[in-house]
Amino acid sequence: PKQKTIAEMNASEKEKLGLENLHPNLVVCPSRSLRGLFTVIRDKTVPPTEFAFYASRIMRILAEDAIAELPTTPKIVHTPCGPYTGLSTPPISDIVAVSIIRAGDSLLQSVRDVLPGCAVGKILIQRDENSREKSPQLYYSKLPEGMKQFQSVLLCDPMLATGGSATTAIKVLTEAGVDSANIVFVNVISCPEGLAVMRDRFPDVKIVTAWVDPELNEERYIVPGLGDFGDRFFNS
Repeated sequence: PKQKTIAEMNASEKEKLGLENLHPNLVVCPSRSLRGLFTVIRDKTVPPTEFAFYASRIMRILAEDAIAELPTTPKIVHTPCGPYTGLSTPPISDIVAVSIIRAGDSLLQSVRDVLPGCAVGKILIQRDENSREKSPQLYYSKLPEGMKQFQSVLLCDPMLATGGSATTAIKVLTEAGVDSANIVFVNVISCPEGLAVMRDRFPDVKIVTAWVDPELNEERYIVPGLGDFGDRFFNS
């Protein structure tokens, strides 16, 4: 079964996870393996090759959980011992994965490992490090033709900090004809500030994250976070 969104949880479930009012369509991956994997990649002394290996394990779990949130239809198959009623996910031709370059390319690869051959889009957004709010700057986008015809869009970016890059990318997608309700934003770590921005701007976008960290620091980086994901993953 699909994991519950915030809107589907009861009060005690929300309180237990500390997720009250963050975003109505937030899904946090439930895998018990994540804490151990995050312990490795959060360690600033871990070398890049080890960071990339363990981060890829996290992103594979995340990719599977994100795909599980796509629309499904009942399907009956026959095992050697009898019929089984399961679910069928959309065909790959109905799905497009879009990365926010550069860090998002790592997560995009995990999605494509699970959905080989799916269509791909790229959006280049960089933070203005000279501004206090680290405002996003859109530099480039390349999307497949006929974006509005895709049933589902998986938007990939490992970190949801201020929400600037995510909302800018979603604006690019909606201007290309995508219904925001058809977007699943996939990320490794979120924080309340970014989730609040997404809640206010795009409450119908489903967010699938592996972890929710407590806050941003004065430099607008997630705390405790793990530093710059792209630099550590690509060893740059």
